[in-house]
Amino acid sequence: MAEGFNSGVYPISSKRLTLDNDPNSKITEFLTNCEDDQLLLLTKFYRDRLEQAIEGVARLCLMFAACDHIGVKQSHKVKEIADSGNLADCSKLLLNLVIEKGPRALRVMWESFVEMHRGLPKLEKILRELPTLGPDAFVYMNIPQGLSEVPSNLKDLQQKHKETLRVQTETLRVNTILIKEKVKIFQLVGRYAELTIISAVRDRTLVEHELLARGRDHEEWREKDLRKELEKIRTDQLFQSSFSQRKFKSGNSAAVSGVPGIGKTTMVQKIVYDWATGKIYPHFQFVFNFKFRDLNTINSRINLRNLILDQYPYFGNILGELWKNPEALLFIFDGLDEFKDSIDFADNRRNTEPQYMCTDPEFQCEVSDIVYSLIQHKLLPGCSVLVTSRPTALHLLEKADISVWAEILGFVGDERKGYFNKFFEDQTVAAAVFKHVEENEILYTMCYNPSYCWILGLSLGPFFTQRDRKQQQVPKTITQLYSYYIYNILKNHGREIENLRDVLLKLGEMAFTGISKKKIVFRDGDLTKYKLEPSQFLSGFLVELLEKDESAQSVVYTFPHLTIQEFVAALTQFLTPDPGEIGKLLCEAHSEKDGRFEIFLRFVAGLSSPQSARPLVEFLGPFLHQTTCRVIDWVKEKVEGQIGDSQTETGKRKLLNTFHYLFESQNKTLARNTVGSMEKLSFRGLRLTPIDCAVLSHVIGLCDTIKHLDLEECNIQCEGLQRLGPVLHKCQELSLGLNEVGDSGVKLLSAALRNPECKIQKLDLCGNALTDSCAEDLASALSTNRSLIDLYLGDNKLGDSGVKLLSVALRNPDCKIQKLHLHGNDLTDSCAEDLASALSTNRSLIDLDLSGNNLGDSGVKLLSVALRNPDCKIQKLHLYRNALTDSCAEDLASALSTKQSLRILFLGLNSFTDQSVPALRRLILTCSSLEEIWLRGNQFSPNGKRQLESLRGSRRGLTVRVGTFQSINIAAPPVTVKS
Repeated sequence: MAEGFNSGVYPISSKRLTLDNDPNSKITEFLTNCEDDQLLLLTKFYRDRLEQAIEGVARLCLMFAACDHIGVKQSHKVKEIADSGNLADCSKLLLNLVIEKGPRALRVMWESFVEMHRGLPKLEKILRELPTLGPDAFVYMNIPQGLSEVPSNLKDLQQKHKETLRVQTETLRVNTILIKEKVKIFQLVGRYAELTIISAVRDRTLVEHELLARGRDHEEWREKDLRKELEKIRTDQLFQSSFSQRKFKSGNSAAVSGVPGIGKTTMVQKIVYDWATGKIYPHFQFVFNFKFRDLNTINSRINLRNLILDQYPYFGNILGELWKNPEALLFIFDGLDEFKDSIDFADNRRNTEPQYMCTDPEFQCEVSDIVYSLIQHKLLPGCSVLVTSRPTALHLLEKADISVWAEILGFVGDERKGYFNKFFEDQTVAAAVFKHVEENEILYTMCYNPSYCWILGLSLGPFFTQRDRKQQQVPKTITQLYSYYIYNILKNHGREIENLRDVLLKLGEMAFTGISKKKIVFRDGDLTKYKLEPSQFLSGFLVELLEKDESAQSVVYTFPHLTIQEFVAALTQFLTPDPGEIGKLLCEAHSEKDGRFEIFLRFVAGLSSPQSARPLVEFLGPFLHQTTCRVIDWVKEKVEGQIGDSQTETGKRKLLNTFHYLFESQNKTLARNTVGSMEKLSFRGLRLTPIDCAVLSHVIGLCDTIKHLDLEECNIQCEGLQRLGPVLHKCQELSLGLNEVGDSGVKLLSAALRNPECKIQKLDLCGNALTDSCAEDLASALSTNRSLIDLYLGDNKLGDSGVKLLSVALRNPDCKIQKLHLHGNDLTDSCAEDLASALSTNRSLIDLDLSGNNLGDSGVKLLSVALRNPDCKIQKLHLYRNALTDSCAEDLASALSTKQSLRILFLGLNSFTDQSVPALRRLILTCSSLEEIWLRGNQFSPNGKRQLESLRGSRRGLTVRVGTFQSINIAAPPVTVKS
């Protein structure tokens, strides 16, 4: 028998793949035409991506494990690794084993990929690429990607260049807030923390404040990562790898995007260091690294030769030799967003008009033309280019010839902990700081960004290293955190200057003007304008950067991070001797639609809190009380005004922002005065992050009148629900549908339901990917809960086993459930007996929705037994779309004819025919309580419909819906019907 992953199901030849049912004919044809050695090359070429694509796919692992080709012993090893949860190692081992076993196993593997790629986005992406590879693909795959042979006359130069770059990049300079040691120098290798980089780029337009937008986008990317849609890419895969859109063509351009502080420049430093030390890119003989910030100082036309010599003068006259082999050159341009000139890749003049064209490295042209021509392969065609940029400038590259798009996500999972372990030499302090950050959801979410981790390390470290600090004072809001950051600067530098408050006031004025004008780089002229002089003290706030111009080098200044600039600008509002029109300033800032003042306003609200102000007052003196009062009044006004204007998405977003102000202020009295009497809170349809959920939890915790919390379709998932957990029991009505909270989320909700003070009466969990795994927790909660009346569990995957567990709770005499919706839950007749048992004993259930399942006739017959029980009080029964036929009509009619509680019955979209008409007529005539019956979408003939419709004179107020669009309301006087 032929061997295969399914014990001989797939026949195998030495070359051809037999996929009779495969609709992807181009993919199949490509693989079928591959020779054995080509299939091996293909597997090795896509190896890294295949490991990601099959990671975590349990059924694929089981198929491979059962394959005759890899042997019993190896199969057990694969299964053992898979069972341990180490799916990454499992996928690596599988590929290793299949490659070792040779071409027959390889063909079965690729055949399996084609068979089951649907629903596996990464695998599907790879397969779709195969037919586009072109005829020369395997020739390029077969070319070794090892060390490129350097001409003998260039070897000494290359060694000198590598040594120069190694010295330039082997250390990492880290700013501190210590007066004696403003900058710490670390070895790059020991300090560098690996970041998660993905081989895709998010939407390249950015309207909101980058910090806020990145926070929301980061959560969205993480969700996609959890769904296994994002492919991770290493820095050594940016060129000549399967990720490239220009596969097997000489010369590639890669673009790496990332928000401020995410680690773009440090990543570039690591790439250059790794190349210089022989760890990556051996096929590049020379790497040239440029910063756009430095290129801004070139104000005249220049050629590529002089651009290189300006930075690497030791190349002298030998550059002409390098031009002969452009495939061995890599150019890196860091910080496109900082470039003063615009590079329009859609401008056709660059391709047609000589003054814009740059095709010769000796030709004098603008710097922007050189960069454009290198990226577009018009200058030194065959060379490779790496560009980094913030998302705000990424649109400039949309029309560029970019082979690989990538984005730095920052730290994911344990990478955050790893940063703190490297930041603190004392691992006890590292563990304590990280534990505090991890427990504070606001701070923890910030930690995707290395720059925030840096601020957290500097600010929190002293709380866990100094005995005179009380840990209950450790900052919990972002404002408190930054207050202690500035406190540490003042403590270490404040003694150098007499008029400390005055200097900080002027610095804050400059910072505020910068935010107003979206300016983050300041020059000597700016310092002069605000009467600031460079000093040891000022260097604690401003980072000095060298900027070259034509004649000399000048110094420019920037805050270490935009959020620090925003905090200092906010702090100024409390230091000014005359608050003036602070209310007007805040209103104008709040009205800016691009979000540039959003973090500034959060800091202003936060600084109105004595807890946030306290550490700064020690050095700056008391904050102006009048300003604090006006800020509190402004926050109160904004919250109260926005509560009544939250119907639209914009209104909901603004309300959420005002809640952030409340959270930062930590003013419980203010919160109770503004939201304390709020009865309904709805963010339906607005995407909420875990941070947003934490803020909502804080606000709801201070509101004693909340009745309805509507978070339907807010994508909160389990992590967001965890933040809301402590306050959910306060709500009477809780709408959480379409949030993918999953089974783990229900376990959190079950804890709220078991709370003795739980007030939840109505709980909507429709469309939340629930399975039978959560049913036991939910059933346990229902057995003890005394408040819940309505429970909506539709459009989940509870299945028969899940409903059986719920039925146990329904049989509990203390269960108060009146309305239970289980539509679309993959139910069959297997659970009908348990449901029937529950219906027979339950005294409270009056509304049961079982639509959209597959109970069938046998299931309904079992339910009918329970419906006959006089203790069953059902008033509304939904049996839409349940594969019902005439076989169950008599049982159903018999059970319901005497059921004097039944008011509404839904039987539409089944398969009843005229054979059921007599039974249905008897049901309608004898069930005196029946007010409405739905029979649309069945298989009645016109005559059958007329017989049902002829009952129009039977009883006042009865509605019968039979036809597709027909509704018959019978309003005749009641008549006596003989049995």
